[in-house]
Amino acid sequence: MEQLTGKVALVTGAARGQGRSHAVALAAEGADIIAVDIAADIDSIPYPLGTKEDLDETVRLVAETGSRAAAYVCDVRSLAELQASVKSGIAELGEIDVVVANAGVVATGRTDPFDEQVYRDIVETNLFGAWNTIVAAAPSIIRKGRGGSIILTSSTQGLVGRGGDGSAAAFGYASSKHGVVGLMRSAAHAYAEHNIRVNTVHPTGVATPMVLNEHMARVFQDNPSAPKLATNLLPVPFIEAQDVTNVVVWLASDNARYVTGATLPVDAGFTAL
Repeated sequence: MEQLTGKVALVTGAARGQGRSHAVALAAEGADIIAVDIAADIDSIPYPLGTKEDLDETVRLVAETGSRAAAYVCDVRSLAELQASVKSGIAELGEIDVVVANAGVVATGRTDPFDEQVYRDIVETNLFGAWNTIVAAAPSIIRKGRGGSIILTSSTQGLVGRGGDGSAAAFGYASSKHGVVGLMRSAAHAYAEHNIRVNTVHPTGVATPMVLNEHMARVFQDNPSAPKLATNLLPVPFIEAQDVTNVVVWLASDNARYVTGATLPVDAGFTAL
């Protein structure tokens, strides 16, 4: 039996990578999907982001599962844009049960310690974006009145500081992903009375376009020691998006009905002491 039949899930960063994987898997378990993505590049981020065509492909893949999808081009850095997208999605699909705040960016290879713009764009996407997503969606879960699950994508860099190089890009990523943990813990307390569970997932490097792109290939080519900073304990260079998705689907389901306030590494041992 599908675990999420009759439920509605909001997924940010849904155009490709982990976001698409999460959206399609949640749909396969019966959830209808509100899919959100900026579908455009950010000037300070040194690799291409998802496109409207990518977002349309996510919608197609969701439809193949038999679930419905409502997709919106939306910048998670804007609370007003997210609120408008969520309002439209609710009008089309119904009130929300599951939130996956997945949208995020990184700027590995940008070494300037004084690059205010890259720091700002990373923190505003990764941390402000997660807060905006919660603020926009939690009232819907509360109105529905049957509890729910909020899942925030952090990182191994939300648990450790390994690999810091003094750049604004590295500081922005690590601080934003640590900040997501604090946001999760506060939200877990705030929404517990409504039976809303809030947790973070912490992937190591994932084989998605965020990591597998021409810019990152140049970074590793120019800095042969760089991959050592991302060495996993288990003998794999990267995990797959599906590995993270498996945990997201579990957290969204009643199988994790008493799991809240948790930081769950999906990291092949990267953070093992």
